[in-house]
Amino acid sequence: MEQVKIKLEDREFLVEKDTSIIDFINFYGIQHSSPILGAIVNNESKSLNYKVNEDIELKFIDYNSPVGVEIYRKSLLLLFIKVCEEFYPEANVIVRHSINKGVFCELRNCPVPINEELRKRIDERMRELVNDKIPFVRRKVTKEEAKEIFTKLDQPDKIGVIDSLNRDTVTIYSCGDWSDYFYGYLVPNSSFLTMFELKLYEGGFIVRYPQKGDFYHLPPYTDQKKLFEIFKEFKKWNEILGVENVTMLNKIIKQGRIREYMMIAEALQEKKYAKIADMIKENPDKKIVLIAGPSSSGKTTSSYRLTVQLMVNGIKAIPIALDDYFVNRDRTPIGEDGKPDFESLYAVDLDLFNQHLKMLLNGEEVELPIFDFKVGMRKVGGRKLKLEENQVLIFEGIHALNEELTRDIPQENKFKIYISALTSLSIDDHNSISTSDSRLLRRMVRDYKYRGHSPERTLELWDAVRRGEDKNIFPYQENADVVFNSAMFYEISVLRPIVEPLLEEIKPDSNFYPKAKAMLNFIRYFEPVQSEGVPENSIIREFIGGSCFQPEE
Repeated sequence: MEQVKIKLEDREFLVEKDTSIIDFINFYGIQHSSPILGAIVNNESKSLNYKVNEDIELKFIDYNSPVGVEIYRKSLLLLFIKVCEEFYPEANVIVRHSINKGVFCELRNCPVPINEELRKRIDERMRELVNDKIPFVRRKVTKEEAKEIFTKLDQPDKIGVIDSLNRDTVTIYSCGDWSDYFYGYLVPNSSFLTMFELKLYEGGFIVRYPQKGDFYHLPPYTDQKKLFEIFKEFKKWNEILGVENVTMLNKIIKQGRIREYMMIAEALQEKKYAKIADMIKENPDKKIVLIAGPSSSGKTTSSYRLTVQLMVNGIKAIPIALDDYFVNRDRTPIGEDGKPDFESLYAVDLDLFNQHLKMLLNGEEVELPIFDFKVGMRKVGGRKLKLEENQVLIFEGIHALNEELTRDIPQENKFKIYISALTSLSIDDHNSISTSDSRLLRRMVRDYKYRGHSPERTLELWDAVRRGEDKNIFPYQENADVVFNSAMFYEISVLRPIVEPLLEEIKPDSNFYPKAKAMLNFIRYFEPVQSEGVPENSIIREFIGGSCFQPEE
């Protein structure tokens, strides 16, 4: 039997040709610190069922990586969907969005009440199938074969997705007698899916799973009620517009009607800014407006647009830069990597900041500091400020919703806004769109246009950005008085013509090639839209350029 060589880190192994990665792992008893869920073969992402037919260099995708978590999440959803369809084939599972450290799913047209009895029944059957080690069979079929399969399984939402694919074959997964479509890879069989929790929530279910790097523990449950209500609101609006998934969006684009829908989406968002401005006006004690949100959520444009709406209400917003309250560099906290941690809350002089806020609220005049980034020290000589009756202060920053930042200020004086691009569109009923991937596309375009960063540089920094968000932003989002969704259902179609050539520049020998290839596959579900129709005040302009609020750099 012909043999091939596998190079794994500094070791080399010989295996018979056409041995699968999972069989190689089992045969040699490969041990790993975290569950192995996928593979990188010669810098290409592969399933563990991939059969080796030539000499390769192998790396593992494990639960310490976002890609590994995504493989686990999709595999777990397939198991959940399979069980629901097994019990109630007339019902339809809709995978909605991430919430409460899990994924919220609806079960439409379910013939029985969605209650604890049903939850327990589904949970127990899922665990039975985990013990039974049911294979997740990955196979390629022609487009026509795929359409026939999904027509028989009453999954019409898949047909439009299949038509959008610019290739002759489609990869589908089968689990027993159930077949489904997922973009990306899944685990080889159900026995991998040992850690999960199924919870009842708001008429549906949350499928919960471990967080990255901690596979053997489920995270503490924290109810994100405000976030859920925003998703619910935008889901309803998408249903009214008839733009619930990519197929519906692509149809509107091909009909030449996208400009009309863009105007409606922008008008809805402007109405939201006006509503927030009205809330601030109705509460005259709210003199300090605090805005926070993860990277590329559109905080800058939102600050400007809110300022305009406040002016309509006769209120002048005065922006204050938190950066000017940095402690001198020799007092900057040191991070775990031994380097100055400028994102730490304690990189801000909290005593001085709160002192100035109290003075301003008391009608006193303060002299704002200026931070000299060249010498790393704060200096005097900033503008003098006294808060008038028709004025509010606006602070935008990663710590804005952390109570410790404004610890000496009474709650009645603060109005907190959390902004994020909470994508409400989906690929199809079983493939939701990652909010973080949407923000990554925004950031990639902005970094390239305004910061001179290559897409590889953006990808290189992204994990650190996400860690900072997990630590400094997401734990405080439910502290907000208002959650604002900055996502536009049309934005990936607008971003595609700009970001596609950037991603194509990433070569196969790059460490970021697998992610770039995955993102290319993702954006190609969307029909491209040129940016001419995007209004100058749109949040999307913050990233693609041409914003009326920001001069071109």
